[in-house]
Amino acid sequence: MRVTDGMIAKNVMFNINQSYSRLDKLFEQVQTQKKISRPSDDPVVAMKGMFYRTNVLEIEQFKRNFSEARNWVETADSAIDEAGKAMERIRELTVQASNGTYDEDQLEAVAEEVAQLKDHIKTIANSKVGDKYIFNGTNTLNPPIVGDTINFTKDNVEFELAKGIKVAVNMQGEDVFGTGADSVFNVLTDLEQALRSGDSQNLDGLLDRIDTSSNKMLSGRAELGARTNRLDFMEERIDNQEVIAKRIMSDNEDIEFEKVVMEFKAQEAVHRAAMSVGASIIQPTLMDFLR
Repeated sequence: MRVTDGMIAKNVMFNINQSYSRLDKLFEQVQTQKKISRPSDDPVVAMKGMFYRTNVLEIEQFKRNFSEARNWVETADSAIDEAGKAMERIRELTVQASNGTYDEDQLEAVAEEVAQLKDHIKTIANSKVGDKYIFNGTNTLNPPIVGDTINFTKDNVEFELAKGIKVAVNMQGEDVFGTGADSVFNVLTDLEQALRSGDSQNLDGLLDRIDTSSNKMLSGRAELGARTNRLDFMEERIDNQEVIAKRIMSDNEDIEFEKVVMEFKAQEAVHRAAMSVGASIIQPTLMDFLR
């Protein structure tokens, strides 16, 4: 086969263009520090990257859920602790009033303080995280207590904290403050009425009911403590999963910088050699002889 100058020139230019293309790809990798810049560069890497990135985004959402879950649990724990302290004060007042030495004015003063503490516990039962009521189940936009009307919704607010795993983050109001005649509010109403009427004989029986209400609050705090421990273990696991997921995503997408720089330098040297050899292979044209 006869090889012409045109064929040689064409092949030289083709190979030089290929060399430019390889240089451009390596330069783009160094600049972006990614193996690919578009799916067409490597469809397999692109597909895996979409999967790994979705996994990382999912884990990051779980971490945000953990933050919100802790906010709910810690707010509920703080609220119940405050209510418990109010109950301790009420018990102290009841013990003092039950010894039979208080006159009517003193009993009235005690009744007034009990009334104030009862209103305070009502305020605690209407505690909120942001704009959501934490003791009213999923009915988070409405307060469970309005005036003397008490209506706790009986269901749980659940957050997904891992794939397919949901954890309740709220305490149902009835589990903390009781229900019906045994609710802390009815107990305190009966206590207030007994004090205002001077009926100190029934205060001992009311002490037992006060203790029952306080114990219910303590049980609520114990349950929240158990949930906090579970959140700690789950969050540690999610943190580890995040590290692993990001490492896998990086292995799939990111370049080995030093390796790519060395490849770029090597390709640059090859390109310069090709340019030099190509210039010597291509024969002078007629115009070169006419100068």
